[in-house]
Amino acid sequence: MEKLTFADFDLPVKILDVLADLELFEPTPIQEKSLKPILSGRDVMGIAQTGTGKTLAYLLPVLKTWKYSKTGNPTVLVLVPTRELVVQVAEILEKLTENITARVIGIYGGKNINTQKLLFNDGCDILVGTPGRVMDLAIDNAISLKEVQKLIIDEFDEMLNLGFRPQLTHIFEMMKEKRQNILFSATMTEAVDEMLDEYFANPLEISLAKSGTPLEKIEQSAYKVENFNTKINLLEHLLKTNADMSKVLIFNNNKKHADLLFTKIDELFPEQFDVIHSNKSQNYRLKAMKRFENEEIRGLITTDVMARGLDISNITHVINFETPDIPEQYIHRIGRTGRADKEGKTIIFVTKKEEPLLLDIELLMDKELQFNDFPGEVKINPNKIASEKDEVVMKNPVQVKLNEGGGAFHEKKAKNTKENWGGPSKRKAPKKFGANRAQQKAKSKSKRKK
Repeated sequence: MEKLTFADFDLPVKILDVLADLELFEPTPIQEKSLKPILSGRDVMGIAQTGTGKTLAYLLPVLKTWKYSKTGNPTVLVLVPTRELVVQVAEILEKLTENITARVIGIYGGKNINTQKLLFNDGCDILVGTPGRVMDLAIDNAISLKEVQKLIIDEFDEMLNLGFRPQLTHIFEMMKEKRQNILFSATMTEAVDEMLDEYFANPLEISLAKSGTPLEKIEQSAYKVENFNTKINLLEHLLKTNADMSKVLIFNNNKKHADLLFTKIDELFPEQFDVIHSNKSQNYRLKAMKRFENEEIRGLITTDVMARGLDISNITHVINFETPDIPEQYIHRIGRTGRADKEGKTIIFVTKKEEPLLLDIELLMDKELQFNDFPGEVKINPNKIASEKDEVVMKNPVQVKLNEGGGAFHEKKAKNTKENWGGPSKRKAPKKFGANRAQQKAKSKSKRKK
């Protein structure tokens, strides 16, 4: 059977020329499945693993039917969960629309909102943004969402994981109901199901693989490791003994641990690694990602801020230095490698405490991970970091007994249970403030005179 090409979907010649410049001629499976349903105007819910070409799957059919907005208000709205994804999607759009007159604007939080308002002075056709900043600009009347004809929500499950549901529902209320909704998610969760039932009318589901299925071309393995500091020793060993670890993405569960790991790794491999997380400035993060993309550094240490949607080419290894608390996050992390039909390798370090989390991941994937033997030459460091230390438990805690014999506490309690059956008129009038005190003073004076 002859393979389909992008030309078979009657895309505009100006867009086909850009795709040819990018050496893109044949659609990926998710693109092939999505293009016609989206072009039909139906609401679509796409389920596909990360790294399968979801971005072009929704952008190409939208651009085919796009028309210039005379009013200057956006007719296409693309919502994504992170600042990095805003930048990435906006750059792809600018490339695809370089031969047409579409005005593309990307917005996200963390930048001066008044400065971003100025971006709309010359109008906007396609708006890419994070939900919070889009909502803020719409509330301030810097933009109007009333003319949005196509709403695209990418990484829908991650949006809800990050707590964006209130912003999303507010944005839905600002738009007219008659529009096309195009939703993409790597996993189908209960929260996604609830939103679909409440706000979208029977979207056509397009599924490339069942939710939670990792890419088959990713080789996965694991190590059982004593603790955080021993993980550092193991990572050092792997980096020194595996020359093929040339472009490595290392995930931690939080910013503090990412910074701690970077401090240690930077001492062992000076100027070869960088670290990014939500506490780093946007410019710093973008520069670090560019250095990593261009292979100016060997690796990047990060949190789950890098687990979604970002397309960095030729990552050789993804290392889960810590096991994620949410099983789906593992799928998104490892999806940073093995992209665009290339093979990838992933390794996860698992402590005894993390073993239940790994079991949840294996159940989600319906796949058991292969454990490697712990290298004998790697030193086990018995020192634990703060988060690994056991909680202090008091030995022989003193138990305080509260008046078991019916003391003053019980007397007071019994007194408070008395019922007053008399109405307000039968109660004694309250004494005026200070009256009783004045009487006591008068008595004490008379005693002193005697």
